[in-house]
Amino acid sequence: MTRAPLVAKRAEGLLGRSVVSTAPVAGGDIATAHRLRLNDGTTALMKTLPRPPEGFFEAEARGLSWLREVADGVPVAEVLAVDTDCLIVRWIEPGRATQEAAADFGARLARTHAAGATAYGAVGAENVDGFIGRLPMPNRTAPTWAEFYATRRVLPYLKLARDRGAILEHDAAAIEALVGRLPDLVPEEGPARLHGDLWNGNCLWGLDGQVHLIDPAAHGGHRETDLAMLALFGLPHLARAVAAYAETSPLADGWEERQPIHQLFPLLVHACMFGGSYGARAGAIASRF
Repeated sequence: MTRAPLVAKRAEGLLGRSVVSTAPVAGGDIATAHRLRLNDGTTALMKTLPRPPEGFFEAEARGLSWLREVADGVPVAEVLAVDTDCLIVRWIEPGRATQEAAADFGARLARTHAAGATAYGAVGAENVDGFIGRLPMPNRTAPTWAEFYATRRVLPYLKLARDRGAILEHDAAAIEALVGRLPDLVPEEGPARLHGDLWNGNCLWGLDGQVHLIDPAAHGGHRETDLAMLALFGLPHLARAVAAYAETSPLADGWEERQPIHQLFPLLVHACMFGGSYGARAGAIASRF
């Protein structure tokens, strides 16, 4: 049993409970993580990041709490404490990815989405910006999804990708042309309660046989966006999850053909963060439409 004194002291100050032991946890690519064992038997996960962007962990905590409000939705990591440089959540014991868990996840995700949002971009009653990875994510509300997706998702990251030399001009031009046609390409729906950064790394397959959500970029948006991100980056037993989703909340005709449009946003984010071929992939999608 080990105990990192500085980690333990920071956690104790936030939780008001003694930390019996700590252990580093691998896997995060942004923050440093430690598993904490508390004197009351609670196990927790503490994420720390020196000098994070202003409001970084507060935004994550806000999104987790908002998603967690849906009683019959996907289980969500419980926030125990948050401060400017760290976040502590209840530990989720990992398990196996099974067909049964995937089906349960799909049905619960449909119910999370159906809980809705007050507006495109809103997180609960608040309208505050968030983060996608370490990049700022504008959430100012918009009256339609097409306007929101164009002006708060695609175009800001297209500009950043251009500024960073992460996309060629002909690809950028194709994306700009597509943005002007969004109202004709994607049918409007009421704002859904989105995770916003939904890929397998943010879906924890628990020992309890359920999928638990972590690390959201939560906001009110189009429900097809979460599903498109799962399709882009993969999820074990994805077909079973999507089938259960559609059984619970049927999707509009043509949703599979529209997935690439929703994938423009995460591809541009990846272009901004990692460069490589992501900008070209986004441009190729835009050219298809």
